[in-house]
Amino acid sequence: MTMHNKRSGHPNRRRFLTAAAGCAGALAFSRKGLAADPIGSVTELTGEATANRRGGLIELQIGADLMVRDLIRTGKRSFLAMRLGDQTSMRLGEETELLIDEYLADVQGTFDLSNGALVFDRPEDAPKMPTTVRTVFGQIGVRGTRFFAGPSRGVFGVFVERGELEVTAADVSQLLRPGDGVDIAEPGAAASQVAKWSQERIDEAFASVEPN
Repeated sequence: MTMHNKRSGHPNRRRFLTAAAGCAGALAFSRKGLAADPIGSVTELTGEATANRRGGLIELQIGADLMVRDLIRTGKRSFLAMRLGDQTSMRLGEETELLIDEYLADVQGTFDLSNGALVFDRPEDAPKMPTTVRTVFGQIGVRGTRFFAGPSRGVFGVFVERGELEVTAADVSQLLRPGDGVDIAEPGAAASQVAKWSQERIDEAFASVEPN
């Protein structure tokens, strides 16, 4: 699967990263003052992970601060968990690239997932926080939920455990509720029809962001 190899140089991924960088100047709120303030921290780490911050590479460790515009990368057989604000948690699988494009603590956030897999989690009783996750396969609009997004059985899969979200790919949107999943075969393709995932597939997906 193209997304799984972050060194492949696939043109879709290059265009995605270029477009994501171009969006930096068009945010709904200013990053002045936010860039120097931590918006979260690393809570768990197995293996190696780095943050590209203002052109410098930082080796991440448990307790390390995270900032807006950090591009986080996990290594092979490496897994990272982080806490953003008071109530948002994310887990990243191996060889994952995630840009924290914007984040205003527990108010809103935008992330660019250019490779690998993640699990996003907010408590069921937490206030809803508009969140967007952009990928080369499509865009995920989050409405306070726990979900998986990443490689799954040869395709890019999105599965909702709790809450709901909207997946938009090839200008077609699908609304997912608890137990729902969709597949996107390749960048530029539309998402499949919403379907219930088997427990076996659900377990596989969530296990992919956890150390063995």
